[in-house]
Amino acid sequence: MRQEDAARTLATLVLAFAADPVERFLYPEAEGYLAHFPGFLSAFGGAAFARGTVWQVCDFRAVALWLPPGAEPDGARIVRLLSETVAPDRLADTMEVLDQMTAAHPTYHHWYLPWLGVDPAAQGRGLGADLMRGCLERVDADGLPAYLETPNPRTVPFYRRHGFEVTGRAQAGLCPPVCSMLRPPH
Repeated sequence: MRQEDAARTLATLVLAFAADPVERFLYPEAEGYLAHFPGFLSAFGGAAFARGTVWQVCDFRAVALWLPPGAEPDGARIVRLLSETVAPDRLADTMEVLDQMTAAHPTYHHWYLPWLGVDPAAQGRGLGADLMRGCLERVDADGLPAYLETPNPRTVPFYRRHGFEVTGRAQAGLCPPVCSMLRPPH
C-alpha cells in the first residue's frame, strides 16, 4: 500500500472513531485525540499494512485493518503509547481493560479485526456492510473464525448481522466497556 493510501486509511479511522466512547475516554480533549489516536490505531492494526490486509471501499470512505493468522498488534508499543499519552487518572482503568482484552483474545488461528470505520460524512449508505462482506469473503476462504472487539455498543448489531456474537466484555472503573465478538468459520 502506498504511503498516501495508508495516511488516507488512518484519516478515515480517526474521523470514524471521533465520538467513540472508549477512544474519547482515552483522549477526551480534541487536541489530544487528534495528536495521539493515529499512533494508537497504528500500534493496534499497523501490521495490516505490512501484510496487505487493509481493505477499503468508495475511495477510502470505509476502511478496515485486518490481521491475518499469526499477526498481532504491537503490544509493547500500545502500552508505551498509552502510558505516555493517557492522563494518569485514566491510565489504571485503561490498562486493566487492555489486560482483560488480551486475556480474552483467542489463542488459536483466527482473523482479527482491530479497526473498521466509515467516514461520518458517508455513513448510512451501506459502505460498512459492503466492506465487511468483501473482507469476510477472504476470511471465509481460509475457513477460520474472525474475532474483534468493539468499544461502541451501537456497532454490536452491525457485527451481529455479519455473523459475530458477543463472547465477553472488558470493563474497569470509569473506562467504558469493550465487547469481544467472535464469528465462527463459514
